Amino acid sequence: MKQLIFSICALFSFITAAQDTYLHCGKLIDTNTGKIKNEMTVVVSGDKITAVKKGYQEPASQNDKVIDLKSKTVLPGLIDMHVHIEGELNPRRYIEPFVLNDADRAFNSVGFAKKTLLAGFTTVRDLGGSGVNVSLRNAINAGKIDGPRIITCEKALGTTGGHADPTNGWRKELVGNPGPKEGVVNSIDDAKKAVRQRYKNGADMIKITATGGVLSVAKSGQNPQFTLEEIKAIAQTAKDYGMHVAAHAHGDEGMQRAVLGGVKTIEHGTLMSEKTMDLMKEYGAYYVPTITAGKSVEEKAKIKGFFPAIIVPKALAIGPKIQETFGKAYKKGVAIAFGTDAGVFDHGDNGKEFGYMVEAGMPAMETIQSATVTNAKVLEMTDQLGSIEVGKLADIIAVDEDPTKNINTMEKVSFVMKNGKVYKK
Repeated sequence: MKQLIFSICALFSFITAAQDTYLHCGKLIDTNTGKIKNEMTVVVSGDKITAVKKGYQEPASQNDKVIDLKSKTVLPGLIDMHVHIEGELNPRRYIEPFVLNDADRAFNSVGFAKKTLLAGFTTVRDLGGSGVNVSLRNAINAGKIDGPRIITCEKALGTTGGHADPTNGWRKELVGNPGPKEGVVNSIDDAKKAVRQRYKNGADMIKITATGGVLSVAKSGQNPQFTLEEIKAIAQTAKDYGMHVAAHAHGDEGMQRAVLGGVKTIEHGTLMSEKTMDLMKEYGAYYVPTITAGKSVEEKAKIKGFFPAIIVPKALAIGPKIQETFGKAYKKGVAIAFGTDAGVFDHGDNGKEFGYMVEAGMPAMETIQSATVTNAKVLEMTDQLGSIEVGKLADIIAVDEDPTKNINTMEKVSFVMKNGKVYKK
């Protein structure tokens, strides 16, 4: 009887033993060093990386699984620091606030999230939506739907009439007087309250619109829209609540105020001067260029009727300049954090940004590092993300070619694992 019980227990133990996954990698990018290693094995247990070994290692038990990536280049899951996961640019964008319910936005966002994940972006920073992004983050974390790990600002902060004022362009009787609850700031007290409201609503970080923007129904795309004192109040309050601040900015004066005020990242940075570049280096701020978005809005502005008339000249003036500014900032030594502004163009096309960065003068390996180890550092998640190392989360992707020889291969990710689960093979 005892022998039977022992045999049953042994069988049960065998059946329920944790299954490890062995990834046989033809090439493996070490994002810490920028080196490529040949013929490597990565072992994954649960959601973590438990071993990285030279050669094609045999599984420790017959219960383990082998995934053949010998013809691929393997690298960590990518991180996009600027997406808008709730929506996608289209000619109906400016009527959608009046016809879409939160449920509509939520259903739309499910597809956008999956496209993003399958493109190899296992983590994203969502920089502004209606608040559905918080629920989407929670649903992904709970395993209810497929998508990237989301770090979200919930609703971006703006000033009255500024880029993130949600009522710009509305009929007068609909405009009302939005305030901190709606993310509209007009004083230091408003600034503090707006940050605390975002925290209450479930935000992970804060975004401000430090200058005018291209796609808002407002005249200027570059004027400064917060005072330095308001930005300092936002940054300090965010710090108190364990959050960092990103600043949308096209105009130079607004950028300088944002950097001096304590923001961590400057988004777009179109009209950035050398003085601002020096300030960013001095204050340790990162530049998130979003070149793909600039090219997209320029292209769409040439389609008659795609944008309201007030937006067209801004799109044509600002869109084409981002790539050139990025090239100058990189050569100046400004820290670059990879970000695309996906949603302004089609979700899933995030990988195009790599090619544009290389065109502007950044070596291919450095573009990959900006989307992995650099972004993990910005998010203060280097213990979990950014490189393929023992103890880190098993966010692993593969592409068909060596991206240091053909950067466009980053647009065609062929294998995606997030938290140890394979989503694309």
